[in-house]
Amino acid sequence: MPKNRNVVAVIDDNLGILSALARLLSALRYDTELYVSAEEFLVASLTTEATCLLVDVQLGESSGIELARHLANAGFAIPFIFMTADRNQSIQRRAMEVGCIDFLVKPFSADALREALLKLPRPRRG
Repeated sequence: MPKNRNVVAVIDDNLGILSALARLLSALRYDTELYVSAEEFLVASLTTEATCLLVDVQLGESSGIELARHLANAGFAIPFIFMTADRNQSIQRRAMEVGCIDFLVKPFSADALREALLKLPRPRRG
């Protein structure tokens, strides 16, 4: 696969949301990797080509925020965008504390996702 691609790894335990985000990201000219759990992403984390993680805050029994902390402690440096249906500001504050670049409240618009993605550093050329 060619380098310098914009690849977003989407982690959400809802298959319908994964499918919808894959279509939306494709329309926005992003490639995707789809994962239904934090554990599934962790297995693939050593070979991922993702330049960004779009992660649901609540992933069944685990948390996207816990995943971000785990990856940071392991030295895995990749930008995060969190998403949730919960409008609780303490969740947003905890997400920002672990260094997410944006926080989207479901349902969010294509424009909101596009704006969040524009905050990402661009892949290096060459």
